[in-house]
Formats: sequence, C-alpha cells, structure tokens
Amino acid sequence: MNGIQRSKPTVIVDGVELSPLLDETMIRKVVHGFYDEIRRDPLLGPVFNAAIRAEAWPSHLAKMCDFWSATLLRTSRYAGRPLPPHLVIPGLGEEHFRRWLTLFRAVVKRICPPDVAAIFMARALRIAHSFRLAVAFNRGENTVQIEPIIEDSL
Repeated sequence: MNGIQRSKPTVIVDGVELSPLLDETMIRKVVHGFYDEIRRDPLLGPVFNAAIRAEAWPSHLAKMCDFWSATLLRTSRYAGRPLPPHLVIPGLGEEHFRRWLTLFRAVVKRICPPDVAAIFMARALRIAHSFRLAVAFNRGENTVQIEPIIEDSL
C-alpha cells in the first residue's frame, strides 16, 4: 500500500447523498421482506404467484436485488427490462400499484432508517407512476388523466 487511502465514492440518488448504511445487505432484506409480504397478500399474491412459478422465485428475488442495487447503489448488476412482464398482466390497475406501494412502504420503514426508507420510497413512487403510464398507454388508454400516486395518499 502506498499510504493513500481511497474512500468509497459518494453516490447521489435523486439529488440526495446515500447513507452509508444502505448496502447490499439492506437491499436484500428489503427485497426479500417485500416479496414475502407480496406472496401472502390477498390482492397481489395471486397476481405474482400466477406470473412467477414457485421454482422461479429464487431467481426472481436475485434479479430484484440486482435491480435495486443498480437503481440505488449505481452498480451495473441489472441489465434487464422490468416493464415488459407487467404489460401482459391482465387487469393490472391503480389498486394494484397502491397496494404494492403500501406494502413496500411498510417494509422499508420496518427495515431501513428513515433517510434510507425515504430514498427507497421516492424511487418506488416514480417507478410505479412510470409503469402505470406504460400499462395504460400499452392498452390504448388515455394517459393524460393518470396522476402520480403520492405517499401521503397511501
């Protein structure tokens, strides 16, 4: 070693510096905790369990950990396209996204410190709105009237 200490690079997400507490372990806890809730949920469980075979769940969870790692920690582990599988789910609507966000918020608030939970939620709200717009557009619906779901409305 040459005596020069290299610090971990600062990661900024949505204009906010990430807490050093946000790491791969926390992301894994959030992803696994969230999907445990999803699979038991009376509204979302049937949708997810129909779309993801029982033996495919470990792979799906690993992919979602990669997604959130890439999204928040700026790693390059995720190279997929998360939207297309959602476009083929019949009847996917606002109530599903609201429930998804409600469960996600409960999990991040339980697992993460408040500043990290806020970063997760800000990103989740943006993703939900983007997906809602894409689903409606894909169905030929008018997207002009689709308002973002705000956290205070959950």
